Amino acid sequence: MAAMIELLQTGEMSRADRLAIESGVAGIELMERAGAAVAAAAVRLSGSVGRVLVVTGPGNNGGDGYVAARLLAERGMAVRILRVGPIPEGGDAAEAVRRWGRPVEAADPGLIMPCDLIIDAIFGAGLARPIERLAASMVAAINGAGIPVVAVDLPSGIAGNSGAVMGSAVGATETVTFFRRKPAHLLLPGRAFCGTVQVADIGIPAAVLNAIQPRTAANEPPLWQHALPALKPDGHKYDRGHALVISGGLASTGAARLAARAALRAGAGLVTIASPREALAVNAAANLSIMVRPADDAQEVAALLEDHRINAVVLGPGGGVGPAMRETVRAVLGTRAAVVLDADAITSFADAPEALLAAIGGRGAATILTPHSGEFERLIKHLGAQIKDKSKLEKVRVIADIFRAIFILKGADTVVAAPGGVVEGASGGSGKEQGRAAIAANAPPWLATAGAGDVLAGMVAGLLAQRMPAFEAAAAAVWLHGEAASAFGPGLIAEDLPEVLPQVLRRFPSYQC
Repeated sequence: MAAMIELLQTGEMSRADRLAIESGVAGIELMERAGAAVAAAAVRLSGSVGRVLVVTGPGNNGGDGYVAARLLAERGMAVRILRVGPIPEGGDAAEAVRRWGRPVEAADPGLIMPCDLIIDAIFGAGLARPIERLAASMVAAINGAGIPVVAVDLPSGIAGNSGAVMGSAVGATETVTFFRRKPAHLLLPGRAFCGTVQVADIGIPAAVLNAIQPRTAANEPPLWQHALPALKPDGHKYDRGHALVISGGLASTGAARLAARAALRAGAGLVTIASPREALAVNAAANLSIMVRPADDAQEVAALLEDHRINAVVLGPGGGVGPAMRETVRAVLGTRAAVVLDADAITSFADAPEALLAAIGGRGAATILTPHSGEFERLIKHLGAQIKDKSKLEKVRVIADIFRAIFILKGADTVVAAPGGVVEGASGGSGKEQGRAAIAANAPPWLATAGAGDVLAGMVAGLLAQRMPAFEAAAAAVWLHGEAASAFGPGLIAEDLPEVLPQVLRRFPSYQC
C-alpha cells in the first residue's frame, strides 16, 4: 500500500512501536517526538502565549501529554497538569514525568477553568472498557468548557479499532495521531469526535509495515488508482467491456436506468438494460446511449448472458423481492460475468442466506454485494454469535469471509471488505490471512438521497466491465461516488451523480490524453 493510507489497529500500532525500538529508536525519543507534535498543534490553535491545561492518564498517552506540557512551558506558556489516576512510575512515561519536573495536581472537574486550550492525554487508542467515575466527570467537564481541545492519538473514550464511544468521549478540535491513522479516525461515531486529524512522523521507520502487513486502509486514491482502466488510443468499445443491468417492472425502471447511466459514465464501453416486456417501451424511450433488450425471467436473462462479451452484471435495483428475483440471481451467478448484487437481490435472500451462499459457491468471477445497513442486517440476522459485539469493520470482514464475496456496506463511513485467504507458513502449515478492507470518509451528507445506491452499483459494474480488479473497483467506485457528490454540492439528486463523474475522473492520469 502507498504511504499514509494504511490504518493500524491498536495491536498493530503497539507492534510498530516495538519494532521501531528494536531497530534502535529509543522509546523515550518516540515519546518526545509525539509530545512535540502535540505541542505544535497546541501552539497553532492557541498562539504562543496562553494558558494550557493538560489532562493526563497513567499510560503512555499521558506520557505524551507530560512531554507536550514541558515543551509548552519552555515556550513561556502557563501550563497546568491534572492527572487522572496515578502518576506513572515506570517506563518511558515515568521518564517524561521526571523531565517535566513541576507539580502535578490530582484531577478535579472544578479545576478545568480558566484556560485557553486543553490537551486531552487521558486515554489513547487502546481503551477497552467504558469510561467511569472521575474520568467520566473529567470528560464531561472538558466538553462543557467550550475551549479548543487537542486530543493525543484519539479523543479519550473512543475505541481505536471500532470507533465506538466507551461510555462518553471527549469532543476534540484537533487530534494528533502518530505514524498512521487508526480505524476509529474514519469509522463513526469516533470520527465525529476527532475534529481535524493530523498524522505526525515520530521516527517509526516505514519499513516496519513490511513486518506488520496491515490489511486495513483508508479508502483514498493511492489504494486503487494504479488499477484504474488505462484507455488506449487505438481502443474500441468492446475493449472497455459490456455491462448488463437488469430492470424491474413498469413501475420501477428508474433504479436500473440510474445504474446503467452510471456504468456508462464510469467507462463501460457498452451498457444494456435487460427489461421486462411490459417496461420495454419506457426503458427504450428513456435511454439514448444505452441498449435495451427484452427479458421477462431468469431463463431469458441467462440467454442474454450467453454473449460472453457481457462481462459485468448489476442485479437488484428496483427488481422486486421474491422467488423470481432469487431465480434470476442464481442464473446470473452461474455465469462467468462479474456480478454486483444490490437492493432487492440481497433482500430476496434475507430469510434464506444459505441459498445465496450456495449460489455464490466457489465461482471464479467477482461477486460484489452493496447493501445499506438495513439490507445487511436482514441478511446476517441468523448468524448470531459470529458477529455479536463486533464493530462495523469486523462484521463486514466476517460476512465477506462467510460468503466468499466482496461486501460494500454503505453509509457515511462505507466499508469495503474482501474475503481472506489461506497462507502457507514457513514450517509447512497454513493459516488464515485477514481479507483486505477499506474505510471511506469522503461522503458528504447530501449523498443520502434516493437512488444514490443504484448509481454506486452501476459505477462498480462499469469499472468491473473494464476488467479492474474487484476489490479495487469496489473501493474506487465508493470514493468516486462520494467525490462526485462533493463536487456537485448541496441539492444533489441521484441523477446528478453520473453527470458530474467525468470531472472527477479527469483528475487521474489514466483519463488524461
